[in-house]
Amino acid sequence: MFDYIHFAHPGRLWLIPVVLCALGVWYFFKLRNFNATLKFSTLDDFGPNKLTIRKILYYLPPILNFFIITLIIIAIARPQSTSQDEKIEKEGIDVVLALDISGSMEACDFKPNRLEAAKNVACEFIQARENDRIGIVLFAGESFTQCPLTSDRATLVNLMSQVKNGIIDDGTAIGMGLSNAVARLKNSDAKSKVVILMTDGMNNTGEIEPISAAEIAATYGIRVYTIGVGTNGTAPYPTIDIWGRKTYEQVKVEIDEPTLQKIAKLTEGKYFRATNNQALKSVYEQIDKLEKTKMLTMTISHATDLFHPFLLWALILMVLNVIIRLTVGAVLP
Repeated sequence: MFDYIHFAHPGRLWLIPVVLCALGVWYFFKLRNFNATLKFSTLDDFGPNKLTIRKILYYLPPILNFFIITLIIIAIARPQSTSQDEKIEKEGIDVVLALDISGSMEACDFKPNRLEAAKNVACEFIQARENDRIGIVLFAGESFTQCPLTSDRATLVNLMSQVKNGIIDDGTAIGMGLSNAVARLKNSDAKSKVVILMTDGMNNTGEIEPISAAEIAATYGIRVYTIGVGTNGTAPYPTIDIWGRKTYEQVKVEIDEPTLQKIAKLTEGKYFRATNNQALKSVYEQIDKLEKTKMLTMTISHATDLFHPFLLWALILMVLNVIIRLTVGAVLP
């Protein structure tokens, strides 16, 4: 909210110099043509010509007339104080992050591994989406909701940090993960509903096929951005040898890119491939730019007239002018 002063009829202010000039010319000729009707002797030439209050008051009415006219013209120009309130309406987006937490997400082609890298980038994404509601769905051999839609970013980040492998049966049920995310969004009243689905494998379990889940999402107007996570070729995967020592073996990276691409196409989303930490971060940045919250701004103005003080002061000066003319002005020649 902010205030500023302006005039409703600024063109009337041009009357000030015009009227004041006319008044000045009138006083000039009046004083020039003034001749006393009665002459008398005075001793002023033989002593100091003192400037008294009575003499000052005698010449004050012309000055008061200048101020009175100026104040009246300012008043009829209607000075106003305008306050403006900006009402901002935010049209947020509902987003569900569907994250694969199967055993293969422990592969170390990302630092420290795929799952931890995905969690870190997801937390950054959550913190940047101030106006949106976000939910978290996890899937492996089955799927469950880690957090329903909420705008509480602190809770979302806390729950995301608790995500780990092994909390549900292993496997990659992409269809179940997507259908669960759709269930979180189907009754949403948001104008934009989005699922960000991230996986590093191929659908190998679950009662719902990924394409069927995508078709359901499209029915509800839900866009799905799919992300394939993993390097090209092979990736180091942690294992325990017969001596109980942690070692790494190279495992082939198998991502069902055709299915992920089809899911994105069916729902008017987009498919991304991330092969390292920076690429994954870049994917989320691209999605962040594609799904911007709409901001609607409406400005409401309130005008308050300020001419009353100018008229009041003009009236006060007019009364003062009359008093001077009836007292001091009537006594001195």
